[in-house]
Amino acid sequence: MTQETTFIYKPSDHELERASNSYLMSLVAIIAGLPLPIVNLFATLFFYLANRKSTFFVRWHCTQALLSQLTLLCANSVGFWWTIAIIFRNEKTTNQYIGYIFTILFFNILEFASTIYCAVQTRKGKHIQQWFFGNLTNLICKA
Repeated sequence: MTQETTFIYKPSDHELERASNSYLMSLVAIIAGLPLPIVNLFATLFFYLANRKSTFFVRWHCTQALLSQLTLLCANSVGFWWTIAIIFRNEKTTNQYIGYIFTILFFNILEFASTIYCAVQTRKGKHIQQWFFGNLTNLICKA
């Protein structure tokens, strides 16, 4: 799920902290706005915008955190609005809905664990690339 690579230069302690915080922003937002799927994305987006002109290491990790939250937002939004439709429009709970909710829960738990892992490892100075998001971030971020 993740791959550790090395950067050519050694990031400073300040850079390590800011890169690690890019992952932690989504975790803090989970606590603040759990039922709304967009809160995590906004927290990560604001942190990205504040650091988009920072060093490559910080910018790269902010971008990877943002991309993972953007993908999760799409999946969570479908589940959120499907649940709202069931509650307020008296739609039936189907096997597809239950399966989708369990799948979303699995991916959210996986993302939560991955975010904590990336934050801790990045703070230690290790460059962690998440599967899929790391390659996409490499395409977006240029040194």
